[in-house]
Amino acid sequence: MGAFDNLLLSLDEGITDFFAQWNIYSTIIVTAFIGFLTYQISTRKDPDTHPMLLVRQSQGSPVRQPGQSPVYRGQSAPHGMPLQTGLNVKDPGASRWARGRDGDLRDVWRQAVAGVQEDGPSKGAKGKILSVFGTEHVTEHSLDDITRQINLIGGHIKEQGGSRVAIYIPNSVELLAALFACAFYNLTAVILPFEQPEEDVISMLRRSGADTVITAPGSFPFDLVAKHYPNLRQLIWIVDEGSRHMDWNEVPEGTGSSVNVSTWHEIIGDSPAAAGRELPPLEGQQEPSDVILFWQFKSGIPSEMVTFTAGNFASAIASQLFAIPTSQKMGPSDLFLPADSLANSYTLVLTLAALFSNASVALNSVGTQAYDLAAATRGISPTILVATPAALVKTHQETASNFSSLIARNLHWLQTRHLTQYGVMPTASFLSSYYDSLRPSIGTKPGKLRLILTAECVGSDTPRLSSQMLSDLRAYTGARIIYALSAAKVAGAVAQTLFYDYRVFEDKCSHFGPPLSSTEVFFKDMGEYKTTDGVSKGEIFVRGPSVSGGEAALGVAGYMRDDNTLAYA
Repeated sequence: MGAFDNLLLSLDEGITDFFAQWNIYSTIIVTAFIGFLTYQISTRKDPDTHPMLLVRQSQGSPVRQPGQSPVYRGQSAPHGMPLQTGLNVKDPGASRWARGRDGDLRDVWRQAVAGVQEDGPSKGAKGKILSVFGTEHVTEHSLDDITRQINLIGGHIKEQGGSRVAIYIPNSVELLAALFACAFYNLTAVILPFEQPEEDVISMLRRSGADTVITAPGSFPFDLVAKHYPNLRQLIWIVDEGSRHMDWNEVPEGTGSSVNVSTWHEIIGDSPAAAGRELPPLEGQQEPSDVILFWQFKSGIPSEMVTFTAGNFASAIASQLFAIPTSQKMGPSDLFLPADSLANSYTLVLTLAALFSNASVALNSVGTQAYDLAAATRGISPTILVATPAALVKTHQETASNFSSLIARNLHWLQTRHLTQYGVMPTASFLSSYYDSLRPSIGTKPGKLRLILTAECVGSDTPRLSSQMLSDLRAYTGARIIYALSAAKVAGAVAQTLFYDYRVFEDKCSHFGPPLSSTEVFFKDMGEYKTTDGVSKGEIFVRGPSVSGGEAALGVAGYMRDDNTLAYA
């Protein structure tokens, strides 16, 4: 017998002995092993972004000044190239190869009314604007009707001699209409934080020099303001339908007759039906006036009044649009909900970016600085949500308590593993169906939410979010989360995490990603924090076209991490 025959004989005996010892445990082990391999192969996906793009997210300038770090820019705006200054608006008839205008708020509304201009299946599509009342009452507003309100309100204020318009109402269609009315009719818009103490309201009116106020009955102390602020010349009440039978044009006794009182609905209703249907012409339009916002610090510290130019807002809006990958950009299929006050520049800029992208926008007065996302999203199913850090902390705490069982904890571990190790968002599967029942209740259609945006506000009481908490929330909600750093003198954000950055670190506050395409960041020595050739640390400074005044010191210490992302020191 040859060597080959001996080999075959021994192989046959080995196989026979192996199957002779086969039992139920062998079957279980092999089945489990095959199942594990099948699961790994069937669920394996390429990372959402190349891992090397997360290793170095910004770049420093080749030189630095004494006591100062290099100047850091995001990869989307490298050194040697200008920062993003505007929206690149192409006027009708302009060459497609010509550089467009930077644009301003007027171009945002013109784009919302015109619809998608790019060739494709969605060309001409327009977003909707919705008002949400309670749990089921959702009202859609015609864009043409809002255009009419913009023209009639703006024209009325201009005719009455107004120039600086304070807007003191919660998130609503009227707030957006008043803002655009100011833009089209060369009025300075002053957006006041809602639900403030009476003395703070009077103080903000004094500092801004407002001569006109747009507000709602019951929230504005008219008697007190008329007594202590004699510069008020116009008051426009926004009255709900159930109270319109009352006379709102009376001036309180003892205040004199210097204040012209009118109501929003009367200004609109008393005008001819055909009036205000067309926006003011583009040709010969004046430079738009500024927008004034108030930045609220920790309790006990007076708010800071900040004046933003039209260029600041155009740059900030453009940088937010550029920060979202092309495949994930906002469009007519999205429903955008700001569950934070539009008096916050970050929320306002994102809302304007949604309008410019022709996404639908839902406005809910409950959503003003909402702490309960379930209440803020009743009756609608947003795909993109702006939330406060406090609301996300509450959502995290409530949802984490649902994952007490062994099965739930293991499912959450699998979801987190896909995020942190594979770099992909978890997809729907048979195993995740049990996980879905534990998710937070955000919107009427669970699973539709795809993006949450939130911001740490420098100097305020906002709770800080760790990278672990952000990772948990991504798994809980099934949505990507962008975490930004916002500051008083910066329209929009200073920096924010990349769309596909799911990494987790040992930290109490997550990093804030690289600077946006409209900003650059550097550090100056601050107390114990010193910048060296190897470490960039100190007081955070930011400059760029989205910064009021061009440059601002944030008053807090930060540093640039090894991956060149901005973080608190």
